[in-house]
Amino acid sequence: MSKEAVAPASIASYIDHTLLKPEASEAEVLKVCAEAVEYKFKSICVNPIWVKTVTKALKGSGVLTCSVIGFPMGATPSDVKAFEARGAVLDGADEIDMVINMAAARANDKGALVDDITAVAEAVHAGEAILKVIIETSMLTDEQKVIACEAAVEAGADFVKTSTGFNGGGATVEDVALMRKTVGPDVGVKASGGVRSLADAQAMIAAGATRIGASSGIAIVKGEQGSSDY
Repeated sequence: MSKEAVAPASIASYIDHTLLKPEASEAEVLKVCAEAVEYKFKSICVNPIWVKTVTKALKGSGVLTCSVIGFPMGATPSDVKAFEARGAVLDGADEIDMVINMAAARANDKGALVDDITAVAEAVHAGEAILKVIIETSMLTDEQKVIACEAAVEAGADFVKTSTGFNGGGATVEDVALMRKTVGPDVGVKASGGVRSLADAQAMIAAGATRIGASSGIAIVKGEQGSSDY
């Protein structure tokens, strides 16, 4: 089957079912957990305060727990991000999505980016979890996107990710293709922000995405149109 023809049922296994609204309630979090189990999504992605709740709700389901770190601005010292990540992993997170130092990215400071990502990667990998690095493509030039992706690979990240969905813009096919070209075949690429339909998800996968971040996961697998990101 070609990537363009990935079936809705198969696409479910690409999706990180996402609820990152700061005002989300426990009832809403448990609802998305139940949805993820029903539709067999890859993971649930939530803010760190909900990691214990999600891990407990998903126990034995095969659905992973993902937490965001330094979210959504990335403007937190690296040691604080590492501390936050370590705590989320101890609470049960299988995967961590961190936001990079955007000031360093905009300044083309690859060394600072490598240092920032490495601090978190070491904390995450010590707990045998996966690290995804959000580069916030809408805020960067193509040159800066390449530098950020190269830094993520050099620092040992497992994935690069397009967007938080909170700072304007979202995933584009062009950005996903650029990120895939830059990181090569062995690092994951997560398309996140604005992926609201089956066609959107299929296009991202065709461009090289191996994971999709969306709050519209149910609409995507049903072939419908979702209405929001997070």
